[in-house]
Amino acid sequence: MKTPPPAASSAANDECAVPKKRQRAAPLSLAAWKQFVSVAKPYWLEDQKKQAWLLLVLLIALMMVETQLAVMLNNQAGEMTSALAGKNSDRFWNSVRSCLIILAFAVPIYAFYYYMRDVFANQWRRWLTGRFLDGYLKRRKYYELGSDGEIDNPDQRISEDINTFTGRSIHFLLVFLGSIMQLVAFSAVLWSISHLLVGVLAVYALVGTVVALWVFGTPLIHLNFWQLRREADFRFSLMRLRENAESIAFYRGEAQERAHIDSRFEKVIHNFSRLIRKQRSLNLFQRTFSQLTLVLPFVILAEGVLSGRLEVGRAIQAAGAFTAVLAAVGIIVDNFESLSRFVAGIGRLQALSDLVLADGGANAAVGDKHPRIQTRQGKHLALEAVTLHPPQSERVLIKELSLVLKPGDALLITGDSGCGKSSLLRAIAGLWHTGSGVIHHPPMEDFFFLPQQPYLQPGTLRSQLIYPSAESSLSDEQLLEILEQVHLPHLAGRVGGLDAVRDWAKLLSVGEQQRLAFGRVLVHGPSIVILDEATSALDCANEASLYTRLRDSGTTLISIAHRPAVLRHHTHVLHLMGEGGWEVHEASGYRFDEPVATVRSSGTAPQVAVPLQVVAAG
Repeated sequence: MKTPPPAASSAANDECAVPKKRQRAAPLSLAAWKQFVSVAKPYWLEDQKKQAWLLLVLLIALMMVETQLAVMLNNQAGEMTSALAGKNSDRFWNSVRSCLIILAFAVPIYAFYYYMRDVFANQWRRWLTGRFLDGYLKRRKYYELGSDGEIDNPDQRISEDINTFTGRSIHFLLVFLGSIMQLVAFSAVLWSISHLLVGVLAVYALVGTVVALWVFGTPLIHLNFWQLRREADFRFSLMRLRENAESIAFYRGEAQERAHIDSRFEKVIHNFSRLIRKQRSLNLFQRTFSQLTLVLPFVILAEGVLSGRLEVGRAIQAAGAFTAVLAAVGIIVDNFESLSRFVAGIGRLQALSDLVLADGGANAAVGDKHPRIQTRQGKHLALEAVTLHPPQSERVLIKELSLVLKPGDALLITGDSGCGKSSLLRAIAGLWHTGSGVIHHPPMEDFFFLPQQPYLQPGTLRSQLIYPSAESSLSDEQLLEILEQVHLPHLAGRVGGLDAVRDWAKLLSVGEQQRLAFGRVLVHGPSIVILDEATSALDCANEASLYTRLRDSGTTLISIAHRPAVLRHHTHVLHLMGEGGWEVHEASGYRFDEPVATVRSSGTAPQVAVPLQVVAAG
């Protein structure tokens, strides 16, 4: 039985139902700064630190040169204006030549600066994405995150939020550094022209920044945080429709799917409507704040120009310096909209980082509620007093199950639907840990799992056959022989060879997919094979042939099946009775309708463990 793909729950769309610890967007505050440092710091302190700091120094150097050239251009603009006002031809053309020389340096430096900024962001994204992917795939945390529903859309956080984080981090870092340089450079110019103008500028910028933070701060960050989540949920609903297209088409479930997609999309539109209303007010404030600077410096300097104490060019120079310094000190006001989206994304990355990068983070919530099933290395697969619960549930699926599976044994697991058959396989495979007891097992590399619906990745026929390995030492002739052994002798010729690339999930029937999955077992030769209704789409002849081939190889089998015909391929039967109850029987005396020859059971009456191939652990 295939584990269902993780889906955003209805609680994920209810702000009140989301755990505040992980899902709240931090405002522009010390908390947001700590989140930023937590995500960004490793890049600057670990294996890429030399390259990171070298690129940053280069960008700062380019920025300093660009700032100095901007000051020189501003001075020449004032010089040209004064020359025109004084009708001084030589002074004017000398100023024009100086401007052209400055521009000859400024233009390529400007272009190179922005090119290096994007290169820096791209390399940081590559490193940070690799770091998150390592944590996401390590110890199957991607599975645990999907099963416990503690975080929404981790795929979107890795693919989009990291890209936004690195690009915006570099942008804002350089903007703030550039603002400091611009402030220092142009303040000297402004101070030399008018002390009053500097004072007015300081008060004006301070008032604007306080108003932006106080009125627009937290609401915009909160709305942007939820917009990212709503968009991800909407995209996931469309992706789910595409991945399950055939099943939905058979059911003719378009109306219900449309209703589900519409509900997700309505949340996107509703949140965005609130967001754009808040941004409208912010835009009005930003526009007013910036447009007043076109008038304010001239009003302050008008008396000096009109009285003749100040050249017109010096007034133009002062106005340019005033605009540059105001842009530097009003950086938060000018960038508040993009800054709020950036802070919202930081919170989402920090939440994912806590779960996939911190040791044991993804398992903490489960471990707090229930004891965990312990796993230990051993020569044989053995379960010692294993009690199993579903994740985040008190329900007991299996209670104190003990058995040992020796090489060559074959255990068939039976029971009614929902009694815990597939759940037990998940526990043996290390996917579920909620419960108690100990599972002793050989190295996990010796296990191979065959689900009812095999996973077929994009790629060649060869890659399907050798999955999950990326390479194989087997020759093409050996791989073709394996296809014949699993009764797919003409598949390679039909599709164009082992290196043919197709949409295998659509091209192959479920029966062909299951036979191809058996081919993977023959390629890897594991010592233990776990089959979860892995022959459900096969006819009896194919099923018997494939089971016989596995049994003849000496492989230890653990199967879930409902057909009586598979019983003869097993040595023992584990019958799960629900509510934690279980019985172990010899396969030779077991009947699906009336089980007999009990070896061990979970009842309260005393039981004697017969020394067969499957016995009670310990």
